[in-house]
Amino acid sequence: MTVVPGENLDETVALAALSARDRYDPEPADNQDCCERVVINVSGLRFETQLKTLAQFPCTLLGNPRRRMRFFDPLRNEYFFDRNRPSFDAILYYYQSGGRLRRPVNVPVDIFMEEIKFYELGEEVIENFKEDEGFIKEEERPLPENEFQRQVWLLFEYPESSGPARGIAIVSVLVILISIVIFCLETLPEFREEARALDEHLLVNGTARVKKPNPFTDPFFIVETLCIIWFSFELLVRFLACPSKPAFFKNIMNTIDIVAIMPYFITLGLELAEHQGNGQQAMSLAILRVIRLVRVFRIFKLSRHSKGLQILGQTLKASMRELGLLIFFLFIGVILFSSAV
Repeated sequence: MTVVPGENLDETVALAALSARDRYDPEPADNQDCCERVVINVSGLRFETQLKTLAQFPCTLLGNPRRRMRFFDPLRNEYFFDRNRPSFDAILYYYQSGGRLRRPVNVPVDIFMEEIKFYELGEEVIENFKEDEGFIKEEERPLPENEFQRQVWLLFEYPESSGPARGIAIVSVLVILISIVIFCLETLPEFREEARALDEHLLVNGTARVKKPNPFTDPFFIVETLCIIWFSFELLVRFLACPSKPAFFKNIMNTIDIVAIMPYFITLGLELAEHQGNGQQAMSLAILRVIRLVRVFRIFKLSRHSKGLQILGQTLKASMRELGLLIFFLFIGVILFSSAV
């Protein structure tokens, strides 16, 4: 075959000119950024947008020309990403809306999280996305500087840190459950103090005198005392080993622990005062009924060892305004219907 040099040269120049005219420059000049459009191919689905839209976030993969350069296909004059297609609708909308990110309903959370990391939207976007999805944000809690205090703090505060810590958490949960069961059993008619006191009466000078049983020999009181000993020991150890004493009292869970053991000591003081003849029985019974209701707070101690209860608490906290509005309308309904009766 004979090759004519002149013709081959002209053809080469023509192809080069055509290629230069049709080829897209992935890094255009600044004065063309406002009107230059870019094609993004995500697993066969093509998206088209303006460069100025992507340039709003220059620290991301699509917003940085150098980072997205390795995905440019010069033959097709487009960027190609072999990624999840339904997720890219939300990713592109993040640029178009100026920073609003919403997960498509047909995309799982873990897949969408991987897409956010791939397109390098940033840690702040990831944290906001987790908060919108209801993830519990793990707060960075400082550890004690002393080695012994740190080991004790991990033992009582972080059940997942070791096997003994997990064992202490199991014992704590069992003691809480026993305390709640005892609290429920004491409300049964056959176990109430008033019923037992009426069964034991003496006749003095022809009149019936009620003999109140000794509360310190009551099986419920003994079990309750053992539970309080564990609660007090746990609270005292955690207080002595905590890295910050002011932060310890500001923690709502520690406040619940303190409130949960206070009724026992108040009850114990009233019982001792009554046995010494310094208190009135009717007044003591009325006060005890009110104080024992505070023991219901012990059920909230379970939230320290349950992620589900913590999520429930976060949900109620986030919905407090709506719950308050619901209670307000229920209160209006109660007033209207009660006045109509």
